[in-house]
Amino acid sequence: METWCFNLGLVFFIFFVTKVVFRHKQNLPPRPFAFPVIGHLHLLGQPLYQSLRLFMPRYGPILFLKLGSKPALIVSSSSLVEECFTKNDVAFANRPKSVVGDHFTYDYTAFFWAPHGDLWRNLRRFTVNEILSTKGLQRHSSIRHEEVRYLARRFFKASMGGTCEVDFKLLCSILTVNIIMRVVAGKRYVDEEIADTEVEKQLLQNFRSIFFPNVTMSICDFIPILRLIGYGGIEKKVANLGKLRDEFLRNLIDDVQRNRTLCPETESSSDGEKYSSIIDALLSLQKSEPEFYTDKVVKSTILVPFVAGTDTSAITLEWAMALLLKHPESYKKLQAEIDAQVGHERLLNESDLDKLPYLKCVINETLRLYPPLPLLLPHMSSETCKVGGYEILGGTMLIVNAWAMHRDPRIWDNPNEFMPERFETVLADREGFKFIPFGVGRRACPGASMGMLMISLTLGTVIQCFEWAKVGPDVDMSPASAVSLHKEKPLKVLCSVRQNLVKHLS
Repeated sequence: METWCFNLGLVFFIFFVTKVVFRHKQNLPPRPFAFPVIGHLHLLGQPLYQSLRLFMPRYGPILFLKLGSKPALIVSSSSLVEECFTKNDVAFANRPKSVVGDHFTYDYTAFFWAPHGDLWRNLRRFTVNEILSTKGLQRHSSIRHEEVRYLARRFFKASMGGTCEVDFKLLCSILTVNIIMRVVAGKRYVDEEIADTEVEKQLLQNFRSIFFPNVTMSICDFIPILRLIGYGGIEKKVANLGKLRDEFLRNLIDDVQRNRTLCPETESSSDGEKYSSIIDALLSLQKSEPEFYTDKVVKSTILVPFVAGTDTSAITLEWAMALLLKHPESYKKLQAEIDAQVGHERLLNESDLDKLPYLKCVINETLRLYPPLPLLLPHMSSETCKVGGYEILGGTMLIVNAWAMHRDPRIWDNPNEFMPERFETVLADREGFKFIPFGVGRRACPGASMGMLMISLTLGTVIQCFEWAKVGPDVDMSPASAVSLHKEKPLKVLCSVRQNLVKHLS
């Protein structure tokens, strides 16, 4: 027995010494002291993007953390981000695997979580060419216009008696969900005939409960033994939610398939030139290329717009309106620009957006202060590379703190102030690696153009048609402690129609 204990102790001693010696040989970035097993997890708080920023004064913009069993590189400067996503772009082109990924991404065939390779390239080609190209965006322009007009009519009906209080977040969320649902499946999620706030709230809550669990990784990903013992029922909950998502998506596909069967003359051509929805296009491709467009790939492809295109746009619209109400001088400047360039004889449309530079400045400044995903999506290194002169081993998770970069006083004057004018001279699309609300590199969000169109058209239209005022003495600007940067308290605003536009809304 004594011999066995001695041998076991010797093994642990050799292992410990080896780890210490090996660690000293690595040229790792600065890091705090780590505990066994949990590493640096005990140092992290909520919200995570603010917690990580607190390390910067002591350790600088590059930090190495041990998140349980997972090594993680945290970068918070434009030069480091540029280094990661230019010369090391391929090395960081993968995503980490996780409990959520195992159950939500159909064996990692979802475009945003797929491993870098042929599958990802083919999915990106379809996504970019058929949905997000200039031609694809024009194809769905009528959907955006119709849904924004419907939103304006909702505000108009609510305010016909004068000034009324409206739930801005609720109606913007319905707008973005309906737009994406029509693009994906050819139908609304919330029918116009409902017009019952409580029913709409319940429908939206059901949608959010399926698609927005607000988590990309869990404690079980960092301490694997917790997954083995079923800690907290986390994996069971994720698996059940995955089944609900699958059922929702399967029903959408079945509806489109049924319509194709009943009306075969509407069936799309396999070249994707004519189709009523993304599902319709995918079913045509599945018919011609069944070995690639499997049921899993079809479902994972239609999953992406729901996850990436609905909540993010609604969040940005809510923050933009909150910021404008808090800064009335910016609100009046934007309203004056729209009045001068569009006028009151018609409603704003997408062809007007290029003539509204200040509107774009307002949206960019909103995204700078409140990026929907302040830590972006995590990356994973597939090979050893160097960042900032430090050695980063393969299998290291990369976390980019966009929120910290967007508020860095070394980059931005008065970084915590809402100043849309800063983008009048500094164009966002030329800011490279300083302004990255949609990510950067080959894994950047390809839906940025579609998101900007939705947000710009919506915000421009509601500013053109209505007068807005805050409820109470001030606007609450507290962010929620979540992965996505929600407002803690939903925005309630006072709305009244601008009389010279009544004829366009009635």
